Amino acid sequence: MPESKPYQPLLFRLLHGLNAAIGLLAIVTAFLVYNTYDGRFGKIPLPRIADIIGIHGTFGKLLILGIMPAFALYSFHAGQKRLVQPNSFEKLAQVGKPIWWYSLHQIVNTLMLLSLTFSIASGSMVKEEWLPAGELTRVWYYLHLTGWAVLVSCLAIHLLMSAKVGGLPLILSVFDSKFRPEDSPAAWWQKIRSLFDRS
Repeated sequence: MPESKPYQPLLFRLLHGLNAAIGLLAIVTAFLVYNTYDGRFGKIPLPRIADIIGIHGTFGKLLILGIMPAFALYSFHAGQKRLVQPNSFEKLAQVGKPIWWYSLHQIVNTLMLLSLTFSIASGSMVKEEWLPAGELTRVWYYLHLTGWAVLVSCLAIHLLMSAKVGGLPLILSVFDSKFRPEDSPAAWWQKIRSLFDRS
């Protein structure tokens, strides 16, 4: 694989892909819940889906019970360079330069993780019976709705920043099925064993 081609670690691709897929389904079903039971800030005439609240909740549980924590753990350790750095805000002074875009991308990546965590946490406090009963002024529902709006905004900016920083090659690199020998699943087990051997 050419060195000039962007390369993403296999574990990152798998966790990022699962997190993104389930996260997108949670975002879409969240809008359908809002569209069905609320619609105060705009509404689209869509057919009603039975138990859409339960479907949305299922995606939320999938995220909180494994996918999101695993991805966050990876991001704050092996993928730390993709997140905000101690000097990221200082580099924002270099407006228009490549480092400005890269630093902004790091900040947005971090905001995405935080907003997703906030959305999951606030969503876990929302009761399924509130919206069907017309209880739309509950604090936890407002917080969850706000978290959803921030998350959607961060996702849009994340995609724009990815296109700006690395262009199409960077975006396509997360879908690449090839991986380097040292990045194979077999190597993961060896690395885990080496950690225990040193302890």
